Amino acid sequence: MELVIYLLIALVAGVAVGGGLAYVLRQRTVATATLLAQANTERLEAEAAARRNEILAEANAEALRLRSAVEAEARERRRELQHAERRLQQKEENLDRKLDQLERRERQLAQREKDLEHRHSEIDAAVCRQLQELERIAGMSREEAHAELMARVEQEARIEAARLAREIIADAREEAESEARRIITLAIQRLAAEQCAESTVSVVPIPSEEMKGRIIGREGRNIRALEHATGVDLIIDDTPDAVTLSGFDPVRREIARIALTKLVMDGRIHPARIEEMVAKARQEVEQQIKQAGEAAALEAGVHGLHPELIKMLGRMKFRTSYGQNQLRHSVEAALIAGLLAHELGADVNCARRAALLHDIGKTVTHEVDAPHHVIAADLARRFGESPKVAQAIIDHHDADPDHQSIESLLVQIADAISGARPGARRETVENYVRRLEALENVANSFEGVERSFAIQAGREVRIIVRPEEIDDLSAMRLARDVVKKIEETLQYPGQVKVTVVRETRAVDYAR
Repeated sequence: MELVIYLLIALVAGVAVGGGLAYVLRQRTVATATLLAQANTERLEAEAAARRNEILAEANAEALRLRSAVEAEARERRRELQHAERRLQQKEENLDRKLDQLERRERQLAQREKDLEHRHSEIDAAVCRQLQELERIAGMSREEAHAELMARVEQEARIEAARLAREIIADAREEAESEARRIITLAIQRLAAEQCAESTVSVVPIPSEEMKGRIIGREGRNIRALEHATGVDLIIDDTPDAVTLSGFDPVRREIARIALTKLVMDGRIHPARIEEMVAKARQEVEQQIKQAGEAAALEAGVHGLHPELIKMLGRMKFRTSYGQNQLRHSVEAALIAGLLAHELGADVNCARRAALLHDIGKTVTHEVDAPHHVIAADLARRFGESPKVAQAIIDHHDADPDHQSIESLLVQIADAISGARPGARRETVENYVRRLEALENVANSFEGVERSFAIQAGREVRIIVRPEEIDDLSAMRLARDVVKKIEETLQYPGQVKVTVVRETRAVDYAR
């Protein structure tokens, strides 16, 4: 037991001794670490102080450099300001000198103005005295002398203007006639169109007079059905072996002609059969219209037309003007316009398209209340044609000479050439007589005209003037005035030549 107690005491004492030794060792370690930390701290402080001194030295050097740069820039700015001040001072001095000069000039001008006013008053007074003296010598007032002088100057100016106009016209004709003839002759020669015009037939032959009764039908039901289905009038009169179709629309008249021809050949004529034949004839005519329009566009060399324009071209196959087929006329005009445009270096495509479409408005003139050229231009614009083509179509009848393109002029020329060539058109005697009377009335409406004669079927009018009222120069002015009035008031195919004849006779008697 005691041994155990001794062992415990010894163990406690060992533990106490070990703790004391550990404590002593820890204290020494702490002291050593403290000394090392102090040494490191002193070293770092020394290094920080050295680095601080270096940074301060660099900052001082940079500050000195910046101060030197700022001082140099300030010195440069001061020099520039001094230079600018010297320039401003020089400008002020120059402005002062100029102001002084301007003031001196103003004073001089004011003095000169006073002198001029004084001289003007003296001159006006002298002129008044001279005018009074001239009026006294001449025996007429100033107004009378002015009027007489103006009349003489006006007369001399008129004479000189007429003489110059005659010389200019003569020179222009001499220079342009040969070239114009060459171009037009070449275009017509290359076209080489036939001179025969097609015509629309509106008379249907029948095999016998008995067929007329069958066409009329019981109580007129067949003829009423045919008229109602086609929109044309059937005239059954005493004309042997023929029935006349009357209608303003040539397409309807053609439908009626085809339907009636088929009915006559078939022999079965009754309302149901009439409606069937009219429907077939309408399809046939529509197909003919489409084919004719496409063929015309192809022949004229115009591509890309709208289908509606193609149909309107085809409808022109059944229209005539003065006996000339309108579709052939349009194709011919398109070819001529294209050839002329090629020779002159103009827009060939525009000239061809405008010439081909220039009369399509005639196909709907019975439906729209407007001139055919206005309708044609509106249709061309509506179906995709360019404004240039539409304007050329309008200009072929309603042109502004000051704003007219060369293509518009070529369409006019092609239209006139196609309609005026020999054999292209024909008119009735009544139309010839009316045109002759209208031409003579226009010519007789001018002063100084003694008589006038329309000749060449209205293609020329010769005017005989009174020589004591119309001189040679006035005769030229009269011809131009008559031409202008004919163009403004009359409608005619081709062109009209105006010839003014002035004859002076000297008569005396020997006694």
